[in-house]
Amino acid sequence: MVCKDCHDSRPGIRAGMRRLGVAVAIAVLVAGCGGGPAEQAASSPDAGPSSTPTTTGLIPTGVPTEGTRPPTETLPPPAEPRSAPAPAQPPPGRQVTVGAAPEGIVVDAVTRTVAVAKRDPNELVLINADTGEITGRTPLPGHARHLQLARPGGPVLVPVESADALVRVSLPGGDARQEIITGTFPHDASQAPNGTVFVANELGGTVTALRGDGDLEVVKVFTDSVQPAGLAPVGDRMGLLDVRKNDLTIYDAENLIIVGSTPAGAGPTHLVADKHGRMIAADTRGDAVRVFSTDPRQLAEVAQPGGPYGITYDPTRDRLWVSSSGTNEVIGYDMAEPTPREVSRVATVQNPYTVGVDAQTGRLFIAGVTDGVVQIVDPDAP
Repeated sequence: MVCKDCHDSRPGIRAGMRRLGVAVAIAVLVAGCGGGPAEQAASSPDAGPSSTPTTTGLIPTGVPTEGTRPPTETLPPPAEPRSAPAPAQPPPGRQVTVGAAPEGIVVDAVTRTVAVAKRDPNELVLINADTGEITGRTPLPGHARHLQLARPGGPVLVPVESADALVRVSLPGGDARQEIITGTFPHDASQAPNGTVFVANELGGTVTALRGDGDLEVVKVFTDSVQPAGLAPVGDRMGLLDVRKNDLTIYDAENLIIVGSTPAGAGPTHLVADKHGRMIAADTRGDAVRVFSTDPRQLAEVAQPGGPYGITYDPTRDRLWVSSSGTNEVIGYDMAEPTPREVSRVATVQNPYTVGVDAQTGRLFIAGVTDGVVQIVDPDAP
């Protein structure tokens, strides 16, 4: 989730922006991907929506906003993943070469499809989850680093950072719908059970809410963030990690209001939800995995040295998987209780920045950003 490319020069504003009638504020690009002290007290939501944009970046005209961006002068830089050396021994499982810098991977158990984002050229590569064969490549209008399923069966939500757009790709065929301009440098996108899609626009400091049958339209913009990143839904709540404020904010996905926020460690980056209604964050700078309620408040934490970064959850086995970016490992935790209990360790390819799991088989799909491969491994195999 860390924005290793925030220093890149971005292309001009695309013609597709006219769909939203976007007004462009003077863009103040924030380097990296966020962090903040865990000692600060949980904050309360703002009293009510504002009619005036309170942050930088792209804001659709005529759309209500809510939230005030806090001062940023004293905030630390975002946490970054660590860079690990090449493994001394070949890791288990097989490797599928997909192309340059794969980062962002998701597994759909319904269509038996794995989707992984890559670069040069920018594509979404589709892999058969059972055979490991590449079944298709969908061109993207820019680079992406996070993927989520809108629902089981797809589509894949692809926030294309360098295009300021969200693209939805159907499964298993890989057809891409027209891109939707959401804000400046969209980093993650997640759909609530009621169909509302939230997009974290990392370099604009905004979170965009979209609704619609078929074609999505921006219905609200939350402007309470500094550098929004990982998203995850629990019922009618949507969680967001801010990697500069180092906190977890909860939004009401039905009424589209801010519920509240709480500190989320020394440098959180990625977020998932489990079937117990909890949200789980990888605290990359803090070398920890943290568990939260949707109140929000922290329920538990466990230490994970090595820069925990990529994170995924298997609801069938109630198992959380978290990659250690600096040690080439993925750690498995049982989530029957609020405190994660380590049950497995899997050696990985170099720099496993993102990981996905097949909820049907328990198989792991690990994107190795350095070698341009996806590692496929059955963690419970002898």
